[in-house]
Amino acid sequence: MNRALRWLGILVALLLVIALALPFLIDANQFRPRLEAALTQALGREVKLGDLKLSIMSGGVAATDLSIADDPSFSKTPFIRAKSLKVGVELQPLIFSKKLNVTGIEIQDPEIALVQSSTGIWNFASLGSKSDAKGPASSPGSMQDLTVKLVKITNGRLSLKTAGETQLKVLEKLNIEVDDFAPAAAFPVSLAADIQGGGDVKMNGKAGPIDSKDVSETPFDVAIKLNKLNIAKAGFVRPSTGFEGLVSIDGNVSSTGPELQLKGAIQADQLKLAKGGKPAAKTVAFDFVLNNDLRKRSGTLTRGEVHIGKAKAELTGTYRIENNDTILHAKLAAPAMEVQEIAAMLPALDIVLPRGSSLQGGTAAANITVNGATDNLVSDGTLALQKTRLAGFDLGSQMNTVARLTGIAVSPNTDFDNISATVHSAAGGMRVENISVIATAIGELTGAGTVSPANALDFKMRAKLRTGALMNIVSPTGQTAVPFSIQGTSAEPRFVPDVKGMAVGIATGIAVERLKPLTDTDIGKQATGILDLFKKKKP
Repeated sequence: MNRALRWLGILVALLLVIALALPFLIDANQFRPRLEAALTQALGREVKLGDLKLSIMSGGVAATDLSIADDPSFSKTPFIRAKSLKVGVELQPLIFSKKLNVTGIEIQDPEIALVQSSTGIWNFASLGSKSDAKGPASSPGSMQDLTVKLVKITNGRLSLKTAGETQLKVLEKLNIEVDDFAPAAAFPVSLAADIQGGGDVKMNGKAGPIDSKDVSETPFDVAIKLNKLNIAKAGFVRPSTGFEGLVSIDGNVSSTGPELQLKGAIQADQLKLAKGGKPAAKTVAFDFVLNNDLRKRSGTLTRGEVHIGKAKAELTGTYRIENNDTILHAKLAAPAMEVQEIAAMLPALDIVLPRGSSLQGGTAAANITVNGATDNLVSDGTLALQKTRLAGFDLGSQMNTVARLTGIAVSPNTDFDNISATVHSAAGGMRVENISVIATAIGELTGAGTVSPANALDFKMRAKLRTGALMNIVSPTGQTAVPFSIQGTSAEPRFVPDVKGMAVGIATGIAVERLKPLTDTDIGKQATGILDLFKKKKP
């Protein structure tokens, strides 16, 4: 028994010695031309490997360097560079018959550059096509002949440059795993990476079969989880748009070739939608379905539901990439949103309320169309608010002179039955027309005006009032239109009475009642009367 154990120990020791000695007895570099040729022929790109070493214990061959050439129409620099490559092989055929059977591939610390041309073609689209690179006559066939049990990319760095964009989008700590890779069949795939600038992404699903004519149109269906992507710092929006925010997506991405569909739920925090805006304090949720045509570089938002708390709106539209710009055509329809919910979004849109004031209660309605390039959008539509209060702002006291003429009651807040207007917004500012404001304690205000990009105001308004000293001067009916302008800024508005306009209105009212024509003398007399109301009595 002891002798048997002794011989068994000697045999084990001998096998260990052979295993340790084989890497020194077999020069793995003799297989390098064959391995380079096999990969070159399969990928359709020239593949170069560094020094090879055989590892009996791990059952494979390791290379110190790897480079895969780019499509020559894009670049002469490598498409992939890596510090090391591990190729799992079947050792028995390799040692005894020098036959190379690949079981696994692991690329460590690679740098991958994905580039899209102005016509929408990707530099990896031609992978697997016939190559001009010369290899031994015994080299294998195309990618369609290559099968690998496991393909892994670990700790990679992937840079993404889309057509017309100068800023790269970069994935770091990239890990990709493909199981049971066979080009002619679907295979499991998973991806995880950090996004430079903020955020991380995970994908898990299936891809394949490989499209032999255009790898970029290979079908796939994966679940995607994107966590707190900083859309500005990560380069997903141009700085000129003014858009910022942290975006999270829980959804699904599927492709059947040139058609790609992305659907799911988005949550956006600290969202900013205008150049001069401030991050919103409220989270915006968005349920969507987006269909994209990769060849035409265009897409359609077939479903879009915006949720801001309890407030809900519908967003639909199309986009296309033209001359390296993204052109939008979108429509926002919101028939009844709670004002309290959307008030938190006003800073994000660079809409400034008078200092110290806030909107409380009521509902808001919007019907807006948005057109143009993302950094030069033009918006048109209608806005309306009903039964809302502007707390902390007394419109009557702000219209001090008009208030003295009309007897408007002073109150710490201003209540509105209805506010409506049509708006046109562009890079040069906003034009507001057909303004109709019905304030409970004041009357009806109408007019039009502009808001500059710096929120400077220039409005010409008229107030239809029914009380006060002015009404007694004008007519027994007790109604007139008092003209005034709004200047200053959105934060500090100034209400300036149009004295001459008042005089014309008063004189016209008197002329109508007395059935006599209006003269400059009449206007002068009425203006003098109005100015007397502004004079302070001496003590």
